[in-house]
Amino acid sequence: MKKSVFVILGLFLTASVGFVADRYRSVENHSFQAGEEYTYKVKYGFITVGQANVQVHDKIFKVNNRPCYRVNVLGKTAGMASLWKVSNTYRSYIDTTAIIPHKFIYSARENNFARDQTFTFDHNRNVVKKEEKEKVEVYNVPKYVQDVVSGYYYLRTVDFSDIGKGKTVKAPMFFDDELYNMSVKYVGDDYVKTRFGKIKVLKLNPVLPPNKLFQGDDAIRIFVSDDANRVPIRLEIDFSFGTISMEMVDYHNVRNQFVWS
Repeated sequence: MKKSVFVILGLFLTASVGFVADRYRSVENHSFQAGEEYTYKVKYGFITVGQANVQVHDKIFKVNNRPCYRVNVLGKTAGMASLWKVSNTYRSYIDTTAIIPHKFIYSARENNFARDQTFTFDHNRNVVKKEEKEKVEVYNVPKYVQDVVSGYYYLRTVDFSDIGKGKTVKAPMFFDDELYNMSVKYVGDDYVKTRFGKIKVLKLNPVLPPNKLFQGDDAIRIFVSDDANRVPIRLEIDFSFGTISMEMVDYHNVRNQFVWS
C-alpha cells in the first residue's frame, strides 16, 4: 500500500514536454525557483501520521551536460505513527529549460528495511537505466516521460485557463520498474482555509483505473493555488479504510507571494 500511496501522490505531479530531434524544448517557468521549500503535514482523520518536505536546492547542478534543479522530497512518519520509523527520500534532477528528469534517486528506510535505486534518463534514446545494488536494467520508455517529482514541477508551469474545466492533462510516468499512464482532470475552482488564511485554488482529480483501494471516481482531490505558484495547498485521498489528507503548513523562498484572505 505504501508504494501505491506515493505513486498516487505522484499522479498530480505528472505532465509532459517535448523534443524536436535532439533539441530540448523550452518551457516557460514563472512558478518556482532555486531555494524554494514547502512543508506538509499528513493526517489520517484528525491524527497526524507523517510529514513531507519539498525543497529545491539553492544551487543549479549539471547532469547529462544540462543545468538542472535538484529537488528533494522527504516523507517520514510523525506523531503516533513514528513507532514505524519510515523515512523515504525522492530526489530528481530536473532540466531547468525543458522541465524533464535527467536523474532520479529513490531511498527508502522503513524500520530495518532499506532500499536504494538510481534512474538515469536518456531522452534522446528514450531509455531509462535503473541501478539497484549490483543489478542494472534498461527500459524503453515513451518520449516526454517523467518521474514522480519532475512531472509535478512541469505541471506547475501549466496554465489551466488554456485547458478548461473538465479537460485532462495526460502523460507517461516511470517509477520503480513500471510505466504509468497518468491522467489528471481539471475540475474547477474552490477556496481552502489554511493556517495562513483562505486562498483560491484549482481542483484537480487524478483519473484512476477501477480498483479496490480507493473509494469513488473522485477519491483523490488536489487543491492547487490559483496563482502563479500553482503549488498544492491540500491533498485528500479516500481509501477503503479512511481518508488521508496532506496540507501545507510552512513555506520559504517562494517565487511569488501568496495572497491570503
